[in-house]
Amino acid sequence: MGKRKRLVAEKRKEENKTTYFAKLNNCPTSPRKMAQVADLVRGLDVYKALNILKFNTREASGRLEKLLKSAIANYEQKSNSRAEEGTLFVKSVHVDSALMAKRLRTAPQGRGYRIRKRSNHVTLIIDTKNIK
Repeated sequence: MGKRKRLVAEKRKEENKTTYFAKLNNCPTSPRKMAQVADLVRGLDVYKALNILKFNTREASGRLEKLLKSAIANYEQKSNSRAEEGTLFVKSVHVDSALMAKRLRTAPQGRGYRIRKRSNHVTLIIDTKNIK
């Protein structure tokens, strides 16, 4: 590894020590459906976001709720302090498309229709509120 590449990697590792995040890779939900649920909680208080996800009827909300709990646990692990009401908020939620499984479905007159089973990657970042 070159010197410049190593310096950039060390800088990124230092930034990750103070960033509290959780990642979900290859989630078998279409990115559009997951992004609609992610828009509900972006920028909200962590515990308010948990309540919204818990009572939402979409399938993607259960997966996002589990991811948010994981991010809270990562915060408690890295900062050695408890997550209290009103101190944490959802800083950002990124939903990216992942691999697409392609299948064939039979169709009339000897044809076949292509089915694309989409999946996504979700990155959830939480941060502390600066109370002054």
